[in-house]
Amino acid sequence: MVSEIHMTGPMCLIENTNGRLMANPEALKILSAITQPVVVVATVGRFSLGSTVQSHTKGIWMWCMPHPKKPGHILVLLDTEGLGDVEKGDNQNDSWIFALAVLLSSTLVYNSMGTINQQAMDQLHYVTELTHRVQPKSSPDENENKDSADFASFFPDFVSTLRDFQITERLFFIGIVSFVSYILIKCLESLVLTYVNAISSGDLPCMESAVLALARIENSAAVRKAIAHYEQQIGQKVQLPAETLQELLDLHRDSESKATEVFIRSSFKDVDHLFQKELAAQLDKKRDDFCKQNQEASSDRCSALLQDIFSPLEEEVKAGIYSKPGGYRLFIQKLQDLEKKYYEEPRKGIQAEEILQTYLKSKESMTDAILQTDQTLTEKEKEIEVERVKAESAQVSAKMLQQMQRKNEQMMEQKERSYQEHLKQLTEKMERDRAQLLEEQERTLALKLQEQQRLLKERFENVSRRIQNEIQNLQRTMIQPRTCTIN
Repeated sequence: MVSEIHMTGPMCLIENTNGRLMANPEALKILSAITQPVVVVATVGRFSLGSTVQSHTKGIWMWCMPHPKKPGHILVLLDTEGLGDVEKGDNQNDSWIFALAVLLSSTLVYNSMGTINQQAMDQLHYVTELTHRVQPKSSPDENENKDSADFASFFPDFVSTLRDFQITERLFFIGIVSFVSYILIKCLESLVLTYVNAISSGDLPCMESAVLALARIENSAAVRKAIAHYEQQIGQKVQLPAETLQELLDLHRDSESKATEVFIRSSFKDVDHLFQKELAAQLDKKRDDFCKQNQEASSDRCSALLQDIFSPLEEEVKAGIYSKPGGYRLFIQKLQDLEKKYYEEPRKGIQAEEILQTYLKSKESMTDAILQTDQTLTEKEKEIEVERVKAESAQVSAKMLQQMQRKNEQMMEQKERSYQEHLKQLTEKMERDRAQLLEEQERTLALKLQEQQRLLKERFENVSRRIQNEIQNLQRTMIQPRTCTIN
């Protein structure tokens, strides 16, 4: 279901109330209603989501709208209001607000009006404080220095802009999103609560823990979504009872595959693929429950048919119509006609034969009574008839046993196909995850190389300056050659 977002203006998402950061429940309600992928762009600097450049209530304001460049996505604009405004807070909360903007966004836009002045440069000190405000790993090594690569894997892209005063704020902001990267943020409401609660309790927001908690929420929802899709597919495509077990299993396999695809599209960092395995287990149970429902529906349908078709015959037996000479053969002929009529009825399902044979077996005493009272048959003929009935019963039992064995074989074949399909989809998911991990590692490596080049350059420049200073000092202290003057 596509969520409809109708925000006529910005709303405060995180407010600084009496020096304490608090999430606005109304804003969280809006975020929780979003079911589409979300792109979050935050801005820092002299900017306002309102109609003027004056700051609003200190904190983070949001404005949700359909993404202007990416159909089927929601754009969430975040504005850090009042940073550096001495009338609305202190540097401590400013740093936390800036940290939250970084943690919640996929792209951070640093916006300045006119030329970059000293105030703009002063605000950039929040960046240097980030490593003291957030924790990348849930269990950091006390002896291990914080690695910039750990932060780089979580932090958003950074865009610095310089704009003219007259540009309309909202048009400017929408223009920005046309070139920012589309890193999709999932379950934004949960992230807001996780980080704000951590700050309020005096803890450092842990990015890894937040991501893992978010993954649990998102993947649990993905499992529910996949199961709901499976049930919808089954409900739309089948009418119980199915005529054959294979018909039912083929439908299950198709619906199972599509449900797994739904999960894969909706899942997020499914570590060790635990949630996909949980989905597979639930789908197996759904299949078994579905087969049981089909069996019960078939039994009910067949029992109702037997009642309608054979009840007139039972009434005739009670009336003594067949308790006369030659009555047995008339009874057997009528019984065979009714069996034929039963077999001609459609959509009886997989229990058709078993329910019929169970019914006939329950009437054996009635059949035997008619046989024994038929005076036109000799004792020898009666014995032959009894043996014939036993032989037919044995053949039917053998046939039912074969059918049961075939059902078991079909179930085992289906389980094997399901296993292979899950294995195939799991392998494909692992390949995609591996490719994503490789991309992240390459990005981290590139950052490391850049940092190494910067350090080497700084070290070279420092050494160069030191040597230059030594040369200059040496030049100043060198003894100038004396000239000899003869009077």
